[in-house]
Amino acid sequence: MQVYNGLGRRKSAIARVYLREGKGNITINGRDLKDYFSSELLHYVVKQPLLAINAAESFDIKANLDGGGITGQAEALRLGIARALVEYNEENRPIMRANGFLTRDPREVERKKPGRPKARKRFQFSKR
Repeated sequence: MQVYNGLGRRKSAIARVYLREGKGNITINGRDLKDYFSSELLHYVVKQPLLAINAAESFDIKANLDGGGITGQAEALRLGIARALVEYNEENRPIMRANGFLTRDPREVERKKPGRPKARKRFQFSKR
């Protein structure tokens, strides 16, 4: 049985995804999807690429997630799954591209600048 790989990133989260044909089990860092992500919305975000090609029960997914918060991890996992599905079958690429699952979200946290409390916030201005 062949294993297909996909790498997904979002903010500082990294997801390494291993996809193989199976019964629809999703394991993240040795835990089930429902144990790892408590929110139903995040379950939906993770399964979006599978639902787009009607293959939610066709693949077993094992993922290693590292860094970031839960939303960034879920979106990194979505990108990794989409890339693995394209590696599995190149005909999935137009569907994934049309839904925006193959586009890496480039937004990152802006750095803090000197002389300011945060990246863009300024200290209170006093005229006199």
